[in-house]
Amino acid sequence: MIAGQRTGRALVLFSGGQDSTTCLAWALSRFGHVETVGFQYGQRHQAELACRATLRDRMATFHADWASRLGPDHLLDAGVLGQLGASAMTDDMAIALQADGLPNTFVPGRNLLFFTLAAALAYRRGLDVLVGGMSQTDYSGYPDCRDNTLKALQVALSLGVDRPLVIETPLMWLDKADTWELARETGGTALVELVRTETHTCYLNQRDELHAWGYGCGHCPACVLRAQGYQQWRAR
Repeated sequence: MIAGQRTGRALVLFSGGQDSTTCLAWALSRFGHVETVGFQYGQRHQAELACRATLRDRMATFHADWASRLGPDHLLDAGVLGQLGASAMTDDMAIALQADGLPNTFVPGRNLLFFTLAAALAYRRGLDVLVGGMSQTDYSGYPDCRDNTLKALQVALSLGVDRPLVIETPLMWLDKADTWELARETGGTALVELVRTETHTCYLNQRDELHAWGYGCGHCPACVLRAQGYQQWRAR
């Protein structure tokens, strides 16, 4: 067993993007049983959902113990988020700042709902750790990515299902360069290449050009952040 490895049962919020894929590898290296959950909420970048099965299949081949630890995948309908109002994540609109200073890619309550649904699923599946790729370092100002928000949510969810639940956010204090490095540390160059070529981050759903850092339009906020992080990581 590697240092720090635990035998708990984890549920990874797994979108098919860079961050959640890195978190899945992190969880597989630490927990005895790992399941994944994705959410369909009418997101414009539907390509991320199509990446999930390939990523899971490929990662299971990296280590024999990863294959034995990787449990079922779940896909839940969270389409109610699109009924609560328009955002650049769900509607065909230009990405811009709102009057409150937040980008209009912010979907109010998205992570709160995701973790609530994940907690209910974890209750049914006998899982005790919820893993998410939220980061306060590279979070675009989203209030539901903040450490304090998720610490408070952990308490509320544990009380709500009347059993201890732990929310793990391994990327909380990492920037994107650090996230690339965590992938290398966890799964070597094979995982870095998998993240680069098979994950999807682009908000505009473009996957027709493979850049050095991966697929995407190259100019939306998600692509810019990913590209800058990759360049900074490679320059270390």
